[in-house]
Amino acid sequence: MNFKAAVFDMDGLLLDTENVCKGIFEKACQTLGVPFLEQSYLSIIGCNSKTIHSKLGEAYQDIIDYKVINDEWRKSYDSVVFHQAIPKKHGVIELLDFLKSKNIPLAVATSTHRNVAEAKLKLAGLDKYFDCLATGCEVTRGKPDPEIYHLAAQRLGVESETCLAFEDSNNGVKAAVAASMHTYQIPDLVSPCEDVKALNAKTRTSLFEVYRELSDSYTIK
Repeated sequence: MNFKAAVFDMDGLLLDTENVCKGIFEKACQTLGVPFLEQSYLSIIGCNSKTIHSKLGEAYQDIIDYKVINDEWRKSYDSVVFHQAIPKKHGVIELLDFLKSKNIPLAVATSTHRNVAEAKLKLAGLDKYFDCLATGCEVTRGKPDPEIYHLAAQRLGVESETCLAFEDSNNGVKAAVAASMHTYQIPDLVSPCEDVKALNAKTRTSLFEVYRELSDSYTIK
């Protein structure tokens, strides 16, 4: 496989954010005395804020005004992500170091707002690896739409089909494949669904496994 650039999702892929975020949401539900609707929560992984509000608002509409949950969730979440480094996922540094050693341009394509994404990457010491970001607040259509991946490729100055993409969520994989990127899925909280399995993305257990595979076998130009 020949490729000119690589684009990474952030939460659940570079950083172990999804477990942190899920725990904070569950605690917010407990604080407010409402049930934690786990399946509804898992359905929003990889989505932008607009879609999250829509899906969770519908799920909780007969229980509580979702804005009340969101405000409690956001207060606790911001106190963590703006002040504490989120743990990096296995193999992140090895893969990023390898790609940078080959002068491969790198981007992040995340549904998170830019200010939050920049804070997370900086606190984790990953900001130095990336040439640009494409964030959820900069597109009109969130994942699974490919818009954010096309934006990342545009900012890298390459065609989307010449990029590798790395994702953990089903929504993210759908977006990357729709952008014609050569896509790896490293599942985090959610396993590949049947629709995503049919897309034939390369499923791996960790980014370290991808690093070993690329360093051993792939031609990079």
